[in-house]
Parts: sequence; structure tokens; C-alpha cells
Amino acid sequence: MQIALAPMEGLVDDILRDVLTRVGGIDWCVTEFIRVSQSMLPPRVFHHLAPELKHGARTRAGTPMRVQLLGSDPSCLADNAALACKLGAPVIDLNFGCPAKTVNKSRGGAVLLKEPELLNRILIEVRRTVPDAIPVTAKMRLGYEDTDLALTCAQALADGGAAQIVVHARTKTDGYRPPAHWEWIARVRDAVKVPVFANGEVWNVDDWKRCREMSGVEDLMLGRGLVARPDLARQIVAARKGESIEPMRWEELVPFVQDFWAQVRAKLPDKQAPGRLKQWLCWLRQNYVQAESLFIAVRTETDCARLDAVIAALSRTH
Repeated sequence: MQIALAPMEGLVDDILRDVLTRVGGIDWCVTEFIRVSQSMLPPRVFHHLAPELKHGARTRAGTPMRVQLLGSDPSCLADNAALACKLGAPVIDLNFGCPAKTVNKSRGGAVLLKEPELLNRILIEVRRTVPDAIPVTAKMRLGYEDTDLALTCAQALADGGAAQIVVHARTKTDGYRPPAHWEWIARVRDAVKVPVFANGEVWNVDDWKRCREMSGVEDLMLGRGLVARPDLARQIVAARKGESIEPMRWEELVPFVQDFWAQVRAKLPDKQAPGRLKQWLCWLRQNYVQAESLFIAVRTETDCARLDAVIAALSRTH
């Protein structure tokens, strides 16, 4: 079994990738999507969204990182994929699952699931252009408005050369509303000859067990569930071995929150930094009452110096 950390634009950046992979249990992670339109992107764009490229394409924990591209022009995607490989990307991932309206309006993400022939052309061109030793993978949803083309799209990706396919078990129209239709992952698995990863609505170990039973798939990609419960991958790994481990306590998580804030402070302008902290706390409060209290305490705070003091005090108060 492999467990991957999902690419989530505006949430799982290099800082959160670093923190979550150091908690443990993650086999590999993916960048936020790098949007490709009609031109060759300069290296600085790749290094901005994937600074790990300068460190062997691995996080500080040593977890391999893949570079994800989003676009609809086969040759342009292929050329940028080749550049990403030159910059050190060990795997190229292609995004056909983003449900954002702004992305879909510019023919990116899930809207391409209406055009399985184009999916196939993109995979063929990218696979032909990047070095043979570098795998090309893909992430998809079950469709745009419905699941009518789900199997056709998966087969188009596999036939085009995708080495793995991650299936988010909802359509674009479903968005992130539960449930995730894990039974459809089983159908995709049976329709293609490449490994399939399950993705969507796994928030705890019990969800993972149900997902595995319904999908018949061992490999898993975790997104929001891991952001809200940073040791979820570790818990799943233990459960698969028949072991039981104590869930991560708030006291154990505090150093990671403090390091997250320190990295945010070093990278972002003061106007943006508080929002990033509150964003993660908003997810953590689903599982930690202390995160709920902290979120309430800092919700209206915009002064980074005062937030420095609050975050530093966590070591003494918890």
C-alpha cells in the first residue's frame, strides 16, 4: 500500500507538505498545480511552487515530491513537463480533477473530462516528450456533470501512457459534498491495467476501511482528511498492519504548528501570514478542541508580532 498527500491549491503548499510529511506515513506528495497555457514557463515558476526541486525533489522528511501540471494544450504541456524534468521532477502528474470554475472556464482541470480524446492526446504527447525513466501519472474525477464518461476517460489516460491514476470519487458538479462514490473506483480499477489510487472523503481509519472494502483498492491519496488530522496516514499504516497506535495528542502537534508558523512568517508578507495560520487551524479544530480555542483567540488578530507571542506560548500552556 502507498499513501500519497494530495495536491490542494492554496492549502497544501511547500510549507504544509514539509510539516505533514514530517508527521509521517506519507509515501509521496504532489505540488499544487502549475498552470500551463500557451507558453513555456520560466524556471522560477516551477521553483516558486515546488522549491523542493532544489533539494532533490524531496521534502525535509525525505518524502518524494511530484510536479503537477494543469492545462489543455498537449504540446505546451509536454514542453513544460520536459522542463520540469530538467529541473529535477522525478514524476510528472497531470491534473484532470480540479473543480474550480475559474480553472474550468480556461479549459483546465475537470472540464477536460468531457473530452476523453483530448485526455488521450495530452498523455501521449507528454509521455512521448519526457524521458522514458520518468513516469507520467494523472488525477481525475468521475466526470464533469455525471459519470457517463468515467471509464472512457480512465481508459484514455491509461492508453495514453499514465503509469498511475488517482480517482477522486466525485464529479465536478459534486464538488466536495459527501458522499464519495468509492464503488466507482472499483469500476475504474477493473477498466484499466495500471495502478489506481482512491481519493475522497477519508477522514479517519474507519473511512479508510470502508473505502478499501468498496473500491477494492489498496493505494490511497489523502487530502483534507490529513490536513485536519495530521497523523491520519500514520494511523492507517498501523491499522493495515493490525497494530493500534495512540492518536497524536495536541501536545505532540504543537511543535509542528509552531514550525509551520515560523516558515509562514519567513516566506509570506505580514498581510498574508495570519490568514495561512488561521486556515490550518480551521481544519485542525475538527479534531482538536485546543485548535478550536486557539482559532477563536486569533480569529481577528492581524498583527504578526502578537501572533508570534501567542504561538510561542503554546509550549508553556499545553
